[in-house]
Amino acid sequence: MARRSNGRGWNSKLVGAALGVTLLATGASVWSAQAGTVDGSSPEATAPAAPGRDVRPTAVTIAHASDAGTRGINITIDDGPDPEWTPQVLDVLREYGVKATFCMVGPQAQAHPDLVKKVVAAGHRLCDHSVSHDTAMDKKSEAYQSRQILDAERMITKASGGVRPMYYRAPGGAFTPYSRKLAASRGMRPLGWNVDSKDFERPGTDTVVATVERELPNGPTVLFHDAGGDRAQTVEALRRLLPQLRQQGYSFGFPVR
Repeated sequence: MARRSNGRGWNSKLVGAALGVTLLATGASVWSAQAGTVDGSSPEATAPAAPGRDVRPTAVTIAHASDAGTRGINITIDDGPDPEWTPQVLDVLREYGVKATFCMVGPQAQAHPDLVKKVVAAGHRLCDHSVSHDTAMDKKSEAYQSRQILDAERMITKASGGVRPMYYRAPGGAFTPYSRKLAASRGMRPLGWNVDSKDFERPGTDTVVATVERELPNGPTVLFHDAGGDRAQTVEALRRLLPQLRQQGYSFGFPVR
């Protein structure tokens, strides 16, 4: 999700969710998206910092390209899973035979493990989108960044039934050299975006579609959302864009790793 200062109340909800977890547990072109603040802490990290036998480190550079080639498009969906909107997004993706990358917020995944499992079962990929969706993470300590990344990784992996995230997307693009290195050491390729659909602002379906069409020459990785508010415009925009883009000769893939 692009960096925003007001957060529409979304950041405060996620902080509350993260604190609740603590109590219970005691975007191959140049990326031009700009990487709102949340203050507070996430649960203490419990995932190991060093790669284990099942973890293969990835590149630390921020991925923007598609594994589907020069006419490939990566659909990425942020901030969920959400019990109302994620199923509708999944239905549209299934209807048009498109696989996507779901960038999940840790407490959302923990609260809706059934949806995380549905995403995996449908052949989509998982991405760690932190615990608190703090778009000022790049201004915080390395210890804070570590907790945000590793705790979300743990929550998502547990909710999925053991399938680990393959990417890490910093909220608002707030990457740091440390966060990129940490994520890569855990096998999660840092993930950027080239096209911000602006669906989060709910400008109208026509505007979302027009934005994607206009910005697509910037690169293949497109940012949408399935949580944080009414996502009806996102669902309808995907319903229009997916067949239209395929008719234009595009194919759909995953971000490179």
